[in-house]
Amino acid sequence: MSATILTWSLVGAQAMIGIAILATVYRLVKGPRAQDRVLALDAFYVCGMLMLLTFGIRTAASFYFEAALAIALLGFVSTVALAKFLMRGEVIE
Repeated sequence: MSATILTWSLVGAQAMIGIAILATVYRLVKGPRAQDRVLALDAFYVCGMLMLLTFGIRTAASFYFEAALAIALLGFVSTVALAKFLMRGEVIE
């Protein structure tokens, strides 16, 4: 019973994360300002990372956790770089 509940809860979580990905893609394409697009990109990489984590839990493979960690690190650095570019107009001083 517990494995069935875990499986269905992971499927439900992945479905909700998929809906969140669609919403962020919509904001990424439709966003009226660059700041909206940066926030949508930030939410997109978080949703992608969460999707990999839930898939890793379902399959019990450690590769997905390592990929999620790499996405988290690269996503944070890219968000900081884009925010700095929008604030100052340059990334490297």
